[in-house]
Amino acid sequence: MPLDPQARALLDQMAAAGAPPFESLTPAQAREMIMQMRELAGPPEPVARLEDRVATTVAGPIPVRVYAPEAAGPLPVLVYFHGGGWVIGNLDTIDAPCRSLANQARCLIVSVDYRLAPEHKFPAAAEDCYAATRWAAEHAAELGGDPARIAVGGDSAGGNLAAVVALMARDRGGPRLAYQLLIYPVTNYDFSTPSYQDNAEGYLLTKNAMVWFWEHYLRDPSDGQNPYASPLRAADLHGLPPAFVITAEYDPLRDEGEAYAARLREAGVAVELRRYDGMIHGFFQMAGVLDQGKQVIADAAAALRAAFTVPAR
Repeated sequence: MPLDPQARALLDQMAAAGAPPFESLTPAQAREMIMQMRELAGPPEPVARLEDRVATTVAGPIPVRVYAPEAAGPLPVLVYFHGGGWVIGNLDTIDAPCRSLANQARCLIVSVDYRLAPEHKFPAAAEDCYAATRWAAEHAAELGGDPARIAVGGDSAGGNLAAVVALMARDRGGPRLAYQLLIYPVTNYDFSTPSYQDNAEGYLLTKNAMVWFWEHYLRDPSDGQNPYASPLRAADLHGLPPAFVITAEYDPLRDEGEAYAARLREAGVAVELRRYDGMIHGFFQMAGVLDQGKQVIADAAAALRAAFTVPAR
């Protein structure tokens, strides 16, 4: 399908503005640039309650932001991990989508400010996200949530971390998870897929940018073989929670996200896979300028509401 006209207009605007490629920047410069892109999400919706807290965990203190919609509790809980290649992004860059998702899914969202690379390399982010998920489950009642209905989710590198936390929770005996929301997730340290070749440049996220992100994240290329870095490389995906896997047609990460959905399905995991035709990486955070950005939030919220109708197995 052709590139969505709204996505094309956005890419043309960015090109005209002369935004530098991520791989030409320092991590600090890239973090500043991503903060300037927050306006693409549109104006933040009000929520019934917003609270910044610090989760005290075995991994250390982890800042989290809790979003509560106008709904009767106890509410299901989505522990959310922001994208940004494990190098950029924070609670503010994902704030507007989290507000919309909390309101539409009628769930609590615990957004996690995990440690970033290269200051903190693999597996720091994954361990932080797992520890924060345990904390959310243990403190769910205190937050107004239901400890029997805990899900994990994230976009891009955050989708990677959500998939990894689901693996860790299975491997480490809990917490029990009801669902995993994987939005154009990174699932494999591999740049050879057709989607990497076809979408290597020109569609916001580039192959060179992903190489830059991975090089900052991994201590050594051999870490890329670890399933807690590349969940697609896990030998066994049995026993994981149901998943909604979202991909974008013009995204280097498309094929690895779809391959992970296929592996989950082969392992007997209930999976919904949806490719958004004409879309580019990052569209979940672009509801202010892309109609499909609004639609993907609505679709994710509907999937969460359905998943939360029954407790985790």
